[in-house]
Amino acid sequence: MFTGIIEEIGEIAAITPSGDGWRLTVRAPHAASDAVHGESIAVSGVCLTVVASTADTFDADVMKQTLDVSALGAVEVGTRVNIEKAMPVGARLGGHIVQGHVDGVGTVIEVRPGAQWRVLRFSLPAELAPLVVDKGSISVAGTSLTVSAVSAPAGGDTDAGHWFEVSLIPETLEVTILGALQPGDVVNLETDILARHVERLLAFRTAPEGGSR
Repeated sequence: MFTGIIEEIGEIAAITPSGDGWRLTVRAPHAASDAVHGESIAVSGVCLTVVASTADTFDADVMKQTLDVSALGAVEVGTRVNIEKAMPVGARLGGHIVQGHVDGVGTVIEVRPGAQWRVLRFSLPAELAPLVVDKGSISVAGTSLTVSAVSAPAGGDTDAGHWFEVSLIPETLEVTILGALQPGDVVNLETDILARHVERLLAFRTAPEGGSR
């Protein structure tokens, strides 16, 4: 379990093919310093399991399904990634409940600079659109953010499709990879788990007798 409060920016140090997946070596001195075999670390929002570590790197296996449905499938050696270790029991929940189970990916549509902040607009897969609400929480590349605007239920602009915006403060721009994002960049998205549970409950309520969605 994570909170979406990024602890450091790491870097992909090596990519080794492993069956139909990859073994990633991630350089992240803070996370690796006390990493132990079997613990979970979120890499740009994807929960990965540590299989080996050194003083400043850790290794994690990424299966093909994860590569197919997340932005990790596009990383290269040198790609910068957001890093968060699992939340300890008893700690403050500074962001929101983040599982590290990516729902899909979004693409940066627009970056609008402001005097003290920056507004980013992301595309949103149609199946995730009902789960994202104005002033609600969303994890973007593992970062807990508050949605500042969303497209209309019908998809807003016909050319843009579904989208959402977040407003990033200087701290977020500095300590996460979000500050370097440009139009066309792809990021991992995880919607609020509470919204996903509500959608599932409603699906059963409206499903025909003896069936489910």
